Amino acid sequence: MSLLESEDENTPLLPGDAEIIEDADRSRWKSIRVMYFTMFLSSVGFTIVITSIWPYLQKIDHTADASFLGWVVAAYSLGQMVASPLFGLWSNHRPRREPLVCSIFINVSANIYYSYVYLPPSYNKYHMLLARAFVGFGAGNVAVVRSFVAGATSLKERTSAMANMSACQALGFILGPALQAALSFIGEKGFFVDFLQLNFNMYTAPALLAACFGVINVLLVIIVLREHRVDDHGKQIRAINYVSEEQVSIAPDVEGDIDQIAVLTSNILFFIILFIFAVFETISTPLSMDMFSWTRKDAVLYNGIILAAIGFESIIVFLAVKLISMRIGDRPVLLSGLVIIFIGFFILLPWGNRYPKIQWADIQNNSMPAIALAANPHPNDTVDPTGCPFEQIWCQYTPAIHLAQYITSDILIGVGYPACNVMSYTLYSKILGPKPQGVYMGWLTASGSGARTLGPVFVSQVYTLLGPRWAFSLICAIVLAAIILLTAMYKRLIAFSVRYGRIEER
Repeated sequence: MSLLESEDENTPLLPGDAEIIEDADRSRWKSIRVMYFTMFLSSVGFTIVITSIWPYLQKIDHTADASFLGWVVAAYSLGQMVASPLFGLWSNHRPRREPLVCSIFINVSANIYYSYVYLPPSYNKYHMLLARAFVGFGAGNVAVVRSFVAGATSLKERTSAMANMSACQALGFILGPALQAALSFIGEKGFFVDFLQLNFNMYTAPALLAACFGVINVLLVIIVLREHRVDDHGKQIRAINYVSEEQVSIAPDVEGDIDQIAVLTSNILFFIILFIFAVFETISTPLSMDMFSWTRKDAVLYNGIILAAIGFESIIVFLAVKLISMRIGDRPVLLSGLVIIFIGFFILLPWGNRYPKIQWADIQNNSMPAIALAANPHPNDTVDPTGCPFEQIWCQYTPAIHLAQYITSDILIGVGYPACNVMSYTLYSKILGPKPQGVYMGWLTASGSGARTLGPVFVSQVYTLLGPRWAFSLICAIVLAAIILLTAMYKRLIAFSVRYGRIEER
């Protein structure tokens, strides 16, 4: 409840004022829903190829290894990290439609480029790297989307709106792998479209579909989106980038400074949350192929189904978070999510006395040394090799991860990650308060993108060299550090209006 009652609350409405306010609210929520859809399509654009990148990379360039896969996955986030502050700054001073249309156009072009990376006679893996970097650069508009929704909602509406946006993101997370799994039935060969010089197969079709989604998104942004900004109580005020002849209240200067310590803490926590999930995304396909002897096609299909199921689970979590946070607050939900993630990765640690099947040979891995395996590494080139590659020495002494472990870990991370994700940037937007949020949201998105850049590189290097035991032990240590940081800074992570006594904390 507000401690300082607004003077306008007791002012009688003039004839027609109620209708104007209703129209403004209707336009505001239409624009917010366009942002939901933009976030949904951004998520689809990323996840629709995530399970097929590794087999596609192996198919177009035989020199690519698991370490390079980490760079390819990270390229998306590196591009997003560079673009997010730029698009955020742009949106602070110009209508948000401009950076949104520009970024989506870049995204569409990059997805088309990705569909043709097999054409060059050499260096195909580097073309894939560039294509994913440009896709990520286009996805830098997430900062614009978050700042728009934060600025267009009251403090009371904020958690619900952010949860809805995250639910749309999760729905895209579901639909992406599900579409990839469905398109896998086209097969690796697919068919050739002569006039486009395009090999339409299970690897190129998802990227082309993402490009089509981008065209739809551009049309919606141009036709429907309008600039809106409200104060913490929901009153319409004019944004600094507002371009209109309508008479709207001008935003007053807000007294009080943003708590920069809380901002820094929020960025660190968001970095860790995105880092650990980027690790999980990147390692799922190689891990399942190594531990469960899945073929490339099986890994794409099964992991697509698993990720889609996690997405459905995330939507349920987002709906639950909206209700739970109203009762106990945002910070306890964030802390609980981190604890659940820690348990999920702890369960994933290898144990037992069963070892993974070594690639190229149907023998017990402790009965023949790696030298003997290397003597005839390709006994049958017509068969898709399965199992843990003998080049990864840890395959010979690290216990296999059981499928039950993998599924249980997926379920727990599917609960903890969405709770942490929505609560981290909901808290962040409340900490910033009524101040312009474009650049700050740009830095938050860049923080997450930095995590998505380093996470895949980190896990691909550690996993390839040392195996899952070291990789997941280090992740557990990082999550534990995040829990300690959140506990230490708990009292500072509060809304701007609560900090300055304008609204009571619930």
